Amino acid sequence: MTFRIGIISDTHGLLRPEAERGLTGVDHIIHAGDIGRPEIVDALRRIAPVTAIRGNVDSGGWAREYPDTKLLRLAGKSIYVLHDLKTVQADLGAGIDVIVSGHSHMPKIDTVGGVLYLNPGSAGPRRFKLPITLATLEVTSEGMRPEIHDLGGD
Repeated sequence: MTFRIGIISDTHGLLRPEAERGLTGVDHIIHAGDIGRPEIVDALRRIAPVTAIRGNVDSGGWAREYPDTKLLRLAGKSIYVLHDLKTVQADLGAGIDVIVSGHSHMPKIDTVGGVLYLNPGSAGPRRFKLPITLATLEVTSEGMRPEIHDLGGD
């Protein structure tokens, strides 16, 4: 059985149609902060269940419902979500399979000490010359397969 997780970050109030299409068919969506406005999460919930955290631009009453970090378990994997990887606590403890972060707008997949670090990049307004991206993570009985998806766009 395959469980597909869509991972998006730094939408900054813009949910591109390309992002919605790229997330179609996933079993769960993680938003790693800098949502921008509550309607973004509402739209994502029409695609799949959503776990979202607050980023540094998320302020105001609507943003209070989102935590700064979240530890969740999906498809048997322990996933820790935070916005800025530089703020990760070094002593998270054993048992974390994946650390998802955003903030840098730079997509990255890395494995350190058996932990998968995944930054989906930014799916919102283009910043500098960085790509517009999101990620998927497929969890199967054979393991995990992360992938960055370039959405193109301006």
